[in-house]
Amino acid sequence: MAEHFDVLIIGAGLSGIGAAWRLRRERPGTTYAILEARTAIGGTWDLFRYPGVRSDSDMFTLSYPFRPWRGAQAIASGESIRAYIRATAEDGGIMPHIRFGTKVLSASWADSRWTVTTDQGTFTCTFLYACAGYYDYAQGYQPDFAGLDDFRGTLVHPQFWPEDLDYSGKRVVVIGSGATAVTVVPAMAGTAAHVTMLQRSPTYMTVLPERDVIADLLRRGLPPRVAHTLVRAKNVLLTQGFYQLSRRRPERVKALLRRFTLAQLGDRAMLDEHFTPTYQPWDQRLCVVPDGDLFTAIKAGTASVVTAHIDRFVPEGIRLTDGRVLEADVVVSATGLSLLPLGGVELTVDGEAVEPGRTVAYRGVMLSGVPNFAYCIGYTNASWTLRADLSHRYVLRLLSYMARNGYTTATPQERPGPRRPLLDLTSGYVQRSLDRFPSQGDRDPWTVRQNYLRDVLFTPRADVRRDMTFGRQPAPVLEEIR
Repeated sequence: MAEHFDVLIIGAGLSGIGAAWRLRRERPGTTYAILEARTAIGGTWDLFRYPGVRSDSDMFTLSYPFRPWRGAQAIASGESIRAYIRATAEDGGIMPHIRFGTKVLSASWADSRWTVTTDQGTFTCTFLYACAGYYDYAQGYQPDFAGLDDFRGTLVHPQFWPEDLDYSGKRVVVIGSGATAVTVVPAMAGTAAHVTMLQRSPTYMTVLPERDVIADLLRRGLPPRVAHTLVRAKNVLLTQGFYQLSRRRPERVKALLRRFTLAQLGDRAMLDEHFTPTYQPWDQRLCVVPDGDLFTAIKAGTASVVTAHIDRFVPEGIRLTDGRVLEADVVVSATGLSLLPLGGVELTVDGEAVEPGRTVAYRGVMLSGVPNFAYCIGYTNASWTLRADLSHRYVLRLLSYMARNGYTTATPQERPGPRRPLLDLTSGYVQRSLDRFPSQGDRDPWTVRQNYLRDVLFTPRADVRRDMTFGRQPAPVLEEIR
């Protein structure tokens, strides 16, 4: 017989471990397991191993609210984030509950339970919680470049970085201008002969200190949890305030970002050509440049930026549409990620396949018409964990309400109305996949706001009964509360 749990969590990354921590402390009698496809903990932070991999959010908001970040760097390395997640799981007694090397393939709902099929066997559960993020771990986005077979050098995608890649003394071209490219370029520049960042169009960048001076001061004089809470609040207010200013006064923010970048570069012509985007601030995520390391490499001459379009690959490198050839021994295709809803798990409810793109997001946590199922995604304009932790707390409130009232099922029931995309960024990796993700509506509880300050006030008090149909088994009676 399949092993049964009250709750199954998909994914042992930042979200999955946070969900398990909350579950163990707030519902200690609940049985659970975490199904993790990889053989190690950490999720994204175990997958990405490219040079310089680091957070693009400060660690005081990316870390868990219940476990103070004690690292020296506010913008931390992937290795230190992975160690932090593992230490959280070990200290919380979560490790024995993780089934490593267990990839979830599908989940079917029938008779008030989920039957979860994996490549290691079958499990059943009463409630299924997908904490697998929204990246496709099996493949990144790779454009179909003409002439790739002619290239005599090495092509690398950052998502699958070879451990034995030696780029010392070699000419490197990094295609892209997003967070990955901005990280890889200065990290490789100290070892490679030269690194060129080849971008089709510029990206907004902002320089942040790798260490938080205020955090260091507070941590020297206050208990860790108090200091962590204060720094977290400071950073939330700053980032949310800057985001709101960007949306309401974009021209003012453009001028500020240009001024900051010019102060780093000291070259107005370079600023105009390579660091002045055509879109509005926060139409795409801002790229964080810790301590201005990218600009330092450019000024030192170990890195450079070219803004142009690719014609094709040639044996010696990349030919641009203007006829120039960028010679390269190694090309890093930092061209973006592929998004995958619900970790690629195929859902069926009472024999009917669930297409996520046809559903509507309920409080940004559940799917319309899908019982006893939740998923976890973070903010697009703030640290992932801020929203993830709110999602965990909501799921636990729902489970507690069901237990108190003898309900065994909870199904969000959509109210008809206008729909709009779940994610509000114009980035290519988002736009390529929007139709695969649930939509959102135009009113609560069917909207997904990118506003942590609002959510942290209202989500913990949200009425779990609103637009939710509850059921009891084996009695067939359903109770609907509007």
